Amino acid sequence: MKFIASFLATTFCLGLAIAQEESPTPAESTAPATEEKASATVESTPASSPAEAASPTTVKKAEAASSASATKKETTATSAKPAAATAAAPSGKKMSVRDMEEKWEASVPSHDFSVISGFVASDFVGISSQGKFVDKSGVLAEYKKDKDTYKSAKNEKLNVKNFGPNVTVVTGRAREKGTGKDGKPFDRAFLFTDTWMMRGGQWQCVASQITKIKG
Repeated sequence: MKFIASFLATTFCLGLAIAQEESPTPAESTAPATEEKASATVESTPASSPAEAASPTTVKKAEAASSASATKKETTATSAKPAAATAAAPSGKKMSVRDMEEKWEASVPSHDFSVISGFVASDFVGISSQGKFVDKSGVLAEYKKDKDTYKSAKNEKLNVKNFGPNVTVVTGRAREKGTGKDGKPFDRAFLFTDTWMMRGGQWQCVASQITKIKG
C-alpha cells in the first residue's frame, strides 16, 4: 500500500512538472502582443523632421510669398529706370543755333553777361556796332558799359543757314526799345551776321559783324 501511494505521488509530481514546463509564463504570453502593439505604433506614427513636418499648403504659401517679393523688387527697379532717364533728358538737351540767338538778344535787357559769355568762343573775332574790331573781352566790355533801361529787345528776322554739320551762319535784324541813361527814349535797330561752329558737342559763336541802321 505504501508502495502504491508513493508511486502515485511520484507520478503526480512528474505530471505537474511537465505541465509547468509546457505552459508559458505570464511575461512570455504577453510579450508578443506588446511587441506587436509597439510595432504597429511605430509604423502608424513615423518620426518626421522639421522639413518633412511642413504641410504642402505651408510650403506653397512660402514659395508664393518669396515669388511675390522678388517680382516686386524687379518691378520697382524697372519702373525706377524710366523715371531716372526721363528726368535726365531736359538737362542733356542741346540748344539749336536759332534758340541761342533768341536767348542772346533776350538777355540784353537784364544785362545778363553770363549768357553772352557762354555763347561766344574764346578765340572770337568781330566788328561791333560802333565800328570797332573786338575779341571776346571787347564784346563783354561793351555789354558791361551798357546802363540803359530796356522795354523790349528781340530779333525781328532770322535767317539760319547750315554749311555742313559743324558750321552755321545766321543773318538777322534786332530791335531794342527803352530809355537811355540820359533819360531819353530810344528805338534802335541792328543788322548782324553771326558765324557759329560746333566744338566739343557745343555751338559757339566764333565771328560776328553788327551794323546799326536806326537810333
